[in-house]
Order: sequence, then structure tokens, then C-alpha cells
Amino acid sequence: MNPAISRRALLAALPALAFTQSLLAASGPGLHIQKINTFEIRVSDVNRSVAFYQKLFGMPVQSRFGERVAMRVGAGPAFMAIRAVQAGETPAITHIGYSVDNFDLAAVQKGLQAAGFSSIQPPALSVAGIDNAMKTWVRMRGETAELYFADARGLIIQLSDSSYCGGSGKQGAVCDKVEAVKPGLFKLTEISHFTAFVSNGAEANTFYQNLFGLKVQAYQGPGAPVTGIGDGKQFVMYAGPFGAGGEKAPASINHGCFNMEAFKVDDVLAKLTANGLTARPDGAQAGPLQHYVSLRQPARGGAEGGTPELYFTDPDGILMQLQEVTYCGGGGYLGNECLKA
Repeated sequence: MNPAISRRALLAALPALAFTQSLLAASGPGLHIQKINTFEIRVSDVNRSVAFYQKLFGMPVQSRFGERVAMRVGAGPAFMAIRAVQAGETPAITHIGYSVDNFDLAAVQKGLQAAGFSSIQPPALSVAGIDNAMKTWVRMRGETAELYFADARGLIIQLSDSSYCGGSGKQGAVCDKVEAVKPGLFKLTEISHFTAFVSNGAEANTFYQNLFGLKVQAYQGPGAPVTGIGDGKQFVMYAGPFGAGGEKAPASINHGCFNMEAFKVDDVLAKLTANGLTARPDGAQAGPLQHYVSLRQPARGGAEGGTPELYFTDPDGILMQLQEVTYCGGGGYLGNECLKA
């Protein structure tokens, strides 16, 4: 042992050292993702969007930070964050967040650096992820240190502890002022999945499978793997190539999805229509406050006659999806027939 290194310093360094060694080892990854636990949307009118999602889903606000609002999904602490668009931005889903086993900020940073990421000062919120590809940063929100990275295609990811609720405290886990809200039209269970449009979908799938030890849990076509997250139901799809600019084409999150109880397509559509949403015209791109159903056929891993996948748009036209609680992106009418672990 180097006498210049104190026992306290050595003990403090052990978690990061173990994480880095495990990440570099050929036998497996260094990070284990538990769940998709958060995502953020940027909108033109925060209050309007909060009212919209609360009317549909009865999502209580579990924390606020300035104008940023964290709305609970299901039983929590998972949440959807809503913030206002900044100059030069348009409404969109900004990033996806994952919870990590035994989250330790310093260890995760070192592990990401070992995987090829370089640390930078936090960029402005309006800076696109592609401008900071393969960079990682920590943004302080009060006393809470929030860790992000942008992958090679510009997709922004947040990593946090499983207790993270968008609140205060070191881990952002203090949400003790949950605001009461009326029940919504539908009862959400959890966040289901996201589909990201990227410059190279195959490379993105391989990257995340290697970095986090993820496995394919279904296929929506021969070249369309569903990369599972955690429990065998949540997932992310990386579809592409999309966008002009080749390898420099910026990633975008096309849509997110919630799982819900009592999923019956006709009933859901009727309630959406009765509450101000209209059917998207056939063949048209969805505009704000519209809904439609896509029938995923067997060629794309769906059921005979089609697996119904139900979409709607919010007041800013942000695309979201609703599915039954067992949906995993696989086959069968409910999309719940996936590969066994």
C-alpha cells in the first residue's frame, strides 16, 4: 500500500474502482439498470400541460423546482417532468432517465469515463445532445446533483438512484409535499417504453446492450429489436437511420408510452374523444390533441389481425402511447408475448 494514501481515501475510492473494473471486464457490464424511472417534456405552457395530463391520468405533482413540475406516474416515485421551452426550442421529449442499483455519483462518473465519455460543465438546457456527443455532466438542482450523458447519436440519458422522485435531498428523493388531485379518466401503472429515432439504430442497440447489460426481449420485424429494461416489460427501441446528416443526424425521441389498467381500445378512444381529442385523419401526421390506433401486423411481430397500439398527442403535439399493463412490445393481441429471460 502506498503510505501517501490514507485508509479513508482508499476506502472512499473502492466503489468507483470496483465499478470501473467491472465495466472494463469482458465478463459483463458495470451498470445495472433497474427501471425507466423518469422522462422530461418541454412545452409551450406548463400550466396547460399539467392540467391536460392530470385530467387524463390524475397525476399528482410530487415536486416543483422553479417552473419545472414533476408529475407522479402510477405509485411513484417514477415521474414525468414538465418544463417550459426556452428560446430556440420546440416542444418535445427531452431525455429519458434510468434508475441504477446502488447509485453512487462518483462511481458512475468514473465508469462512464472508462466507457469513453468525457466530463464537461453542464450545457444550457437548450443545447442539443448531438453537440455534446459522448459527454457526461452533472447539473446541480439545489443540493441535488443530477447526472446526464449524451450518447454518440445525441440521445440524452439521466442516471439516478431508485429513490429519485425529482425532489430535494442529495439523491433528489424527498417528495413530501405531494399535491392532491382528482382521479383521472385512466389509471396509469408505470412508464412503458420510448422509441428513439437515431442515425444508426443497430449501433445504438449494441451500445446500450453492452454498456448496461441489456437484452433483446422482442422483435418488431427482422431488424427491429426491442431492448428490454429491468423487469421484462419496459423497453427502449432505437429506430434508424433517421434524419439528414448521416452519422451527425441528431437523435430525437419520437414518443413515450404509459401502461394503464383496464385497457380497452374502444373505451379509451371514446373517452379521449369525449374530452376534446379528435381522430387523426387517415394518412395524415398527427397534430395536437388527436388520437389514432396502429395495428402492428405479424411482419412486425404483432398478432394476426394486428396488435392495437394506441397513440394520442398533447396540446403541443407531443406524441404519447397507451397500452395494457402487461405490454412488453411483443406479440399477441396485448403485445405481451415476449422472449423469456
